[in-house]
Amino acid sequence: MSFKKETPLANAAFWASRKGNLALLQLLLNSGRVDIDCKDNYGTTALMVASYSGHYDCARELIMQGADINLQRETGSTALFFAAQQGHDDIVKLLFEFGASTESQTQDGGTALCASCQRGYSKVVETLLKHGASVHDELMDGATPLFLASQEGHVAVVRQLLTSGAKVNQPRDDGTTPLWIAAQMGHSEVVKVLLLRGADRDADREDGSTALFKAAHKGHCSVLEELLKFSPSLGLLKNGSTALHAAVMGGNVKTVKLLLRANADPTLRNKNNELAADLTQNERILRILQPLIVNGES
Repeated sequence: MSFKKETPLANAAFWASRKGNLALLQLLLNSGRVDIDCKDNYGTTALMVASYSGHYDCARELIMQGADINLQRETGSTALFFAAQQGHDDIVKLLFEFGASTESQTQDGGTALCASCQRGYSKVVETLLKHGASVHDELMDGATPLFLASQEGHVAVVRQLLTSGAKVNQPRDDGTTPLWIAAQMGHSEVVKVLLLRGADRDADREDGSTALFKAAHKGHCSVLEELLKFSPSLGLLKNGSTALHAAVMGGNVKTVKLLLRANADPTLRNKNNELAADLTQNERILRILQPLIVNGES
């Protein structure tokens, strides 16, 4: 956020808003020589700065002196967006008291709800939802608030959104679901919640991979345990690969052992080669699997 202004007095007003210096801000505004909605080169206003910085008294002063609450920066961000992004629930409530809109979007489709969900601010999420924010908001790439919260591992926010009607299986434009992204990132508690609320464990995205496959490749054992509790199937992919293939390719011994204990068949072939051929780059895993392949054990 830029704080460069066209005049020294306007610059001082932005500095006061940023630092929370209410006395100086009042002095400047009462002088009549500072436009309440003065902007920097990016369209940032003093109210946006106070909201971003968490200075409630300065934000209230600016509003009471007539600041336009719903002005948008050139990126589309508003004072509400900045307050929500930084977790300042008191300022979010203040802005709603004076007519803030939840519908404004940034250039990438982001809303105040998206911003607070991505950061995991559950109190702000609660406030936004009470004031009409939509759980069905989407970024330009199709990511929803639930997707963003799942990606970052914010369990409380995930629960809030699902309770408020978020679609558990709604994918991003590339087919990535909230469960898939949570599995990739290793967020086992989020995975558990999503599964309990009806997430499709075997939904695949454009590249054909599933949540189980991705967790196995990344070596996220706690995630795999939750996914396997839901279903013991290793979810054969379209190309013939299984989670065991993914674990081997990822080179994680603990993951391979976990899948073998879950009765993965080490003799499974994919369409291109035998599993043993995938092991040439990882001797430790080869030592574990070779006798099993030879003896047909699991």
